[in-house]
Amino acid sequence: MKQYLLAVHMVEGEPVPSEAEMQQAYKAVDAFNRGLMESGSWVFAGGLHPPATATVVRAKGGKVVTTDGPFAETKEQLGGFWVIKAPDLDAALAIAARGSEACGQAVEVRPFQEEPDA
Repeated sequence: MKQYLLAVHMVEGEPVPSEAEMQQAYKAVDAFNRGLMESGSWVFAGGLHPPATATVVRAKGGKVVTTDGPFAETKEQLGGFWVIKAPDLDAALAIAARGSEACGQAVEVRPFQEEPDA
């Protein structure tokens, strides 16, 4: 089976959900995650802290420079992700639709590159 990244995108400046809405989303995502595990599609998942907590590392020629904040200067940032296994893109898209419904955000689907034969 191929692996896919399901990236959850958040938009800075959008209204913050109420505490009740957040708790409902947490419960829905927990149920979605359990379903992924039970189906054998689960590989890994995680939610991320806000973009302001990011540090960018650039290394070149033995010199390392770090800067605070996200790499991309944009209002749209990665908020969390799943790595799943699915037989094909259509199956991954169907899983992403359920994930989007659970978390209430847009979910981008991207296949991992194939590993070269050893």
